[in-house]
Amino acid sequence: MATAARTFTRAVRSTPAASQLKTAKIRNARYNLQQQKFPSSHRGYASGSSPSSGGSGFLWAFGLAAAGGAGYYYYARDGSLTSAAKNAAPAAAKGPFVPQQKDYQAVYDAIAKKLEEQGDYDDGSYGPVIVRLAWHCSGTYDALTKTGGSNGATMRFAPEGDHGANAGLKAARDFLEPIKQQFPWISYSDLWTLAGVTAIQEMQGPSIPWRPGRSDHPNDTFCTPDGRLPDGSKEQSHLRAIFGRMGFDDREIVALSGAHALGRCHTDRSGFDGPWSFSPTVMSNDYFRLLLSEKWNYRKVKFYSTHAKMSIRLETNEGNQWDGPKQFQDASSKSLMMLPTDMALIKDKEFKKHVERYAKDDQAFFNEFRDVIVKLFELGVPFQSKEEDRMTFKATA
Repeated sequence: MATAARTFTRAVRSTPAASQLKTAKIRNARYNLQQQKFPSSHRGYASGSSPSSGGSGFLWAFGLAAAGGAGYYYYARDGSLTSAAKNAAPAAAKGPFVPQQKDYQAVYDAIAKKLEEQGDYDDGSYGPVIVRLAWHCSGTYDALTKTGGSNGATMRFAPEGDHGANAGLKAARDFLEPIKQQFPWISYSDLWTLAGVTAIQEMQGPSIPWRPGRSDHPNDTFCTPDGRLPDGSKEQSHLRAIFGRMGFDDREIVALSGAHALGRCHTDRSGFDGPWSFSPTVMSNDYFRLLLSEKWNYRKVKFYSTHAKMSIRLETNEGNQWDGPKQFQDASSKSLMMLPTDMALIKDKEFKKHVERYAKDDQAFFNEFRDVIVKLFELGVPFQSKEEDRMTFKATA
């Protein structure tokens, strides 16, 4: 159903009254969904034959030197390669291998194919958790100390990987590990951000320019302290403090928050529960429209009374009782949720004006989200390339 939702969204966007039709059809078709899993369907892919191994008499030499996140591979004098060496170095030419855009497009395509074929996660796609991985590995940047950010891929190490805000992201890192093995020349930090670009585009989001140049730190020395990522239980002052540390203004904060159109919260990770939108595997401006159009109430909690050193649960006839942290629930279907940080965007008048603008104009949202996600993924990276060297990748969806 995740693929069907994406296909439906493409069709709706191609009509003259796209926003009205999309709103009516998606909402009417999905209001009865009560937090169930969304099944996925898959496109078939033709698999090419794997390269054959070289003869036992062939000798080859392999060397690796880090240069802006890309590996350099050296070939034997006679030019012959084993199967492993062919996979490691796509350009079968003598001398150092320097990845080109076509090589990064091959990585993109491999990630996109895996996303389509392996849909046994949440609502039918690993895409949202891949976006979260790219977001969280980048969102640790501190403009004052020039520490953190996507460069280094320090979430590979326990101090950072175990931070509460990163709970559940091992699933995304494990998902990408076979891609890293297939293309060992790409750094983890380039891979994770490129995977974020891939997931956004494959879920019908905007085209995201990207450039390589990140390298991986060898140990946990550069792990960032806990507390640099947003806490969903807070309000607008917290958002401005967290995002302001990275160098984002109010408009950019709201644009980045639009990524909540994707995915869901989990009680065993953040403690919160549920999706933000009816199409959690489709990138759209639905998050902003729903914030404004729905009535949001606190999700009902289970009440306890303490008397004579005994806790007594007060049973009610109301369904959908909740033991977790404070969160909001839509009044219409009771299947969607918003966090306190989400509601802060419509409580604060400076934030709200951008919410209203994006809710009315999905193209404005896409354009500004594209610019700010590029900025996020590049925070703190010591690029040797220029901004005009950024690449754009052809989506398969």
